[in-house]
Amino acid sequence: MELKINQQIKHFNAETLSVQSLLDLEIPNKQNGIAIAINSTVIPKPEWDSHFIRETDDILIISATQGG
Repeated sequence: MELKINQQIKHFNAETLSVQSLLDLEIPNKQNGIAIAINSTVIPKPEWDSHFIRETDDILIISATQGG
């Protein structure tokens, strides 16, 4: 499966991926303070397990940062 994540093409050895399984592969140790949008629509965290990604989806993963 080829996906466009944050403007980069990435390849995965899976035919289907939920949002949660994608995050488990991409950022397994930092899943707090992030938001994910697919095709410009934010996916609420309670839907990450049930929302499946398609190859044509444009995925944006945003991490919250702190600063001052």
